[in-house]
Amino acid sequence: MALKDPRPSHLLAADSNVPLDLALGREIVLDALAAIRQRIASRWVLIPPTVAGELAVTADEDLLPAKRAAAARFFEDHRAWGFRIVSYVPLGNEFINTVAGALRAKGLIDEDEINDSLVVVEAAAMNCSILLTSDEHLRSMDYEPSPSDCAASTSPRL
Repeated sequence: MALKDPRPSHLLAADSNVPLDLALGREIVLDALAAIRQRIASRWVLIPPTVAGELAVTADEDLLPAKRAAAARFFEDHRAWGFRIVSYVPLGNEFINTVAGALRAKGLIDEDEINDSLVVVEAAAMNCSILLTSDEHLRSMDYEPSPSDCAASTSPRL
């Protein structure tokens, strides 16, 4: 009988800056991922669809050759690095866009940060409890749901 891993199990997602920094060999990301993997029993880090799209555009069109190369390298090596690209979130694009718009409307994410709001919602829809990012505005997002938000999320849908 195999021993149960004593580390908590969580699903993890990453924003686009994490794969790019990893591919560029940035020490802070390498150290952070090593620490996370020591403490959390997660087999891989999920890349939400919006992040995959951002990375594809970066690989093809970014003005900086190093950034283009980093994005392309991530696509080549992501599985070996413990990442999995998710191409579809089961709740559907309309729902994801609606909730992302609500985050921006409530001022939790700036109106011009459309992709970041989509990444947050996609990660939540994939049941990820942790979103890895170096974006300060995402890391500092502070939200305590109101009773009406809780009631809306637990009420049955027809």
